[in-house]
Amino acid sequence: MGPNLECRMYEARYPEVDMAVMIQVKNIADMGAYVSLLEYNNIEGMILFSELSRRRIRSVNSLIKVGRIEPVMVLRVDKEKGYIDLSKRRVSEEDIQACEERYNKSKLVHSIMRHVAETLNIDLEELYVHIGWPLYRKYGHAFEAFKIIVTDPDSVLNTLTRTMETPLQPGWKTPMLD
Repeated sequence: MGPNLECRMYEARYPEVDMAVMIQVKNIADMGAYVSLLEYNNIEGMILFSELSRRRIRSVNSLIKVGRIEPVMVLRVDKEKGYIDLSKRRVSEEDIQACEERYNKSKLVHSIMRHVAETLNIDLEELYVHIGWPLYRKYGHAFEAFKIIVTDPDSVLNTLTRTMETPLQPGWKTPMLD
């Protein structure tokens, strides 16, 4: 069995209330639509029909389609039960734009991180714990750190001090952020 390459993009397991998140619509039920939160390793959320539109809904299908990827607003998070309630009608144009920008950067970071984890044969979450999330903390977004690494790797990588041992490859060490 290879390393586990499934992992959320951010350190937090759940999004914050009043945050815009990127979802993909999975299926449409009696009460609303079940969706996957793409930045949180596809955990499930729900958009009630009442949260689809400010106007009266004539056709649900015109407002939400299975497979579609779009930003929505987080209304409630129940971490114990794992319920996440979302709204499409409360997400503003600015929220949508900011969410799309963040998601596109995060997706790029995620694909690089997955590639590295696969190449080094380590779990993706382990790589995030030691490198990805500390870069998010330090630079606001790991993408910003990656941009700098291209031209000036030492300025970013020299701040990674501790080493990380993996049981899979005892000899392999990678610097780790403080």
